[in-house]
Amino acid sequence: MTDLSDMFVKEERSQIMRKVKASGNKSTEIRLIKLFKKSGITGWRRHYPVKGHPDFVFIDKRVAIFVDGCFWHGHDCRNTRPDDNREYWDKKRERNIRHDQEVTALFERRGWTVLRIWECELKVKNELFLVRRVLKVLQNRTHNAEQK
Repeated sequence: MTDLSDMFVKEERSQIMRKVKASGNKSTEIRLIKLFKKSGITGWRRHYPVKGHPDFVFIDKRVAIFVDGCFWHGHDCRNTRPDDNREYWDKKRERNIRHDQEVTALFERRGWTVLRIWECELKVKNELFLVRRVLKVLQNRTHNAEQK
């Protein structure tokens, strides 16, 4: 199999990749919305225009939720690593992980709580655990706000 990335010099490849726009992780977001509705979790907003672009925010509680795709953000739950162009993909994942850490730190400096949910956690067998996790964070933020 021919490695397509070798057909372009680094700058050409960068220009091509910049034109590829993510359509979002809509299916995982929709699954989480359904879970929120089923569990009576309210007060969230999507597409909140803030640096870092969380998938969901609870503005009044200052909670940001990110739904991270397992492959793209470095979760090895399925151990899927492409053999073709391995170095490129490893570097890409490392950059994503570093970016996620920077965004989390940015929100925490602003006084927000960040919850990162892995794509694989949205499986039906994990719903109860995930709901409890979200509710615990929201309740802790409510409790902390009442103490101040």
